[in-house]
Amino acid sequence: MNIFKAMKPERVYTTAKMIPWVSLKSEGITVALLDFDNTLGPDHATAPTDFSFECVKEIQDAGIRCCLVSNAKSGRSAGIAKALDIPCVTYARKPEPVGVRRALELMQAGPEDAVMVGDQIFTDVIAGNLAGVRTFMVEKLHRKEIWYVALKRIPEKLVRLIGRF
Repeated sequence: MNIFKAMKPERVYTTAKMIPWVSLKSEGITVALLDFDNTLGPDHATAPTDFSFECVKEIQDAGIRCCLVSNAKSGRSAGIAKALDIPCVTYARKPEPVGVRRALELMQAGPEDAVMVGDQIFTDVIAGNLAGVRTFMVEKLHRKEIWYVALKRIPEKLVRLIGRF
């Protein structure tokens, strides 16, 4: 896959709550692979927020199963997933597709059944695209984020400008 094509999400939404989950279900999507940090909750949070719970509930109410796919340490991301009562793949190694593929296996789904939702091009979008799943990017939830993620936002802005998304 061309690297420029790998960096472009199928769609961009303000938040995960703006995604038309019921429509996606009618299109055959049965699994939502979800990033957590700045997608469902604050960057480096140790517990889900009300927003996190609302998003998961909305997705599940549409008949779509959720799985957290996180690069975070296993204890933190597993604790968040447990609180949300959804499965989790930790140390996903995004942008490599291995974590997304492990999540698909865990959920007993194929790439055509899933969508990857995250806030970062250089992790979530690339990993999803390389794994062959649909990719939706959401805007980061909070301004505050760890320094190395903030640094990645600079070239990400350039990619978004060139790619017009």
